[in-house]
Amino acid sequence: MKKIALVAALAAVAAPAFAQSSVTLWGRINTTVESQKEGNQDRKAVLQNNSSRLGLKGTEDLGGGLKASFALEHGFNSDTGTVQTFGAPASTFWSRASYVELGTADTGSIRLGKWFPGSYFATADYVSMHNHDTGTSSDALYAFGNFASATQNKVAYFSPTISGFQVELAVSAGEGTAATAAERAVHQRAVTPRIIDVAVNYDQGPLHGGFGYQKQGDFSQYALRGLYEMGPFVFGGYAQREEVTGRKSRDIGRISAMYVVGAQEFHINVGGTKSGGTFGNTGASQYTLGYNYNLSKRTKIYGFYTAIDNKAPGKVGDFSSLAAGIRHNF
Repeated sequence: MKKIALVAALAAVAAPAFAQSSVTLWGRINTTVESQKEGNQDRKAVLQNNSSRLGLKGTEDLGGGLKASFALEHGFNSDTGTVQTFGAPASTFWSRASYVELGTADTGSIRLGKWFPGSYFATADYVSMHNHDTGTSSDALYAFGNFASATQNKVAYFSPTISGFQVELAVSAGEGTAATAAERAVHQRAVTPRIIDVAVNYDQGPLHGGFGYQKQGDFSQYALRGLYEMGPFVFGGYAQREEVTGRKSRDIGRISAMYVVGAQEFHINVGGTKSGGTFGNTGASQYTLGYNYNLSKRTKIYGFYTAIDNKAPGKVGDFSSLAAGIRHNF
C-alpha cells in the first residue's frame, strides 16, 4: 500500500509538468499531375511534388512566461518518396528545419539551428497565395542568393509583436567551409561567408506589409511587400532589388490577386524582371492562373496554368505547365 501511495504521489507531482509540454506530429502532402513543356523540348506528362513535408514541433512552459520550443521538418518528394534537399547534401534528412528556441511573449525569443530565410517569407512567399510558392507555379524570378547556405548554422532574435510589427534578425555562420560551385557563383567567395538576414512584418486589420534584406558576401537583396484584404478580394505584390558586385543590378516585381466565393478561390499573379544579377543577361516574365476548391480546412483540390517567358534566345529557360492536384494537411 505504501508503494502504491508513493507512486500515486509522484504521478500527482509529475502531472502538471507533463501538462505543460506538448509535441505535435504534422505534415502536408501536395501532389499534381502536370503537362509540362521546357524550351524547345516536347511536352511531357509529369507527376509533380509541391514541397510536401513531415514535421515534429513542441513547446515546454518553463514558468514565468518563459517557453522552450523546437521544430524538426523533413522535406520529401511525394511522387517518389525521396528526400527534397533544397540544394543541401543528399544526406540532409531535416532539410526544411531543425531548431531550438527559448523566449517569452514580452521580450521575444532566441532561435538556434536551421530554417528558411525570414526575408523570403516576409516578401515573395507572403503574396504567393495560390499554392504557397511551391512546385512549378512557385516564383521563379525572386532573388534567393544561395538558398541552401542561407538556411543553416543560424542564430536569430525574434521580437515580440508590437503595434502590428514583428522583426526577425538572423546571422548564419559561414564556419569557414569551402563554398560549392553554386555558392561561389552567387556570393563570389572561396568559403561560405557569414550571411545576414532581416525580416520585418506588419499585420494590422486588412493591411499586411513586409520588408526583407539579405547579405551573402558580394550578393545582397532587399524587397518591400504589401497586401490588402477587401472582403472577398485580396491583392498585393512585392518589389525587389538584387545587387551583385561587378554585375548589373536586377529589379524584380510581382503582383497577385485572389477572389474568394464560398469554398472557391480564383487566383492570378504576374511577375517580371530585368536583366542583371544572378539571373543573367536577359530578362523574364512569369504569370499564373489558378483555381482552388477547399473540400475542408485541411484538404483542397486545385488546378493552374503557369508560364515563364525567358528573353534569352532559343527559348532557353522557357517553361509552361498545366496542372491539377490535391493538397492535404494533417
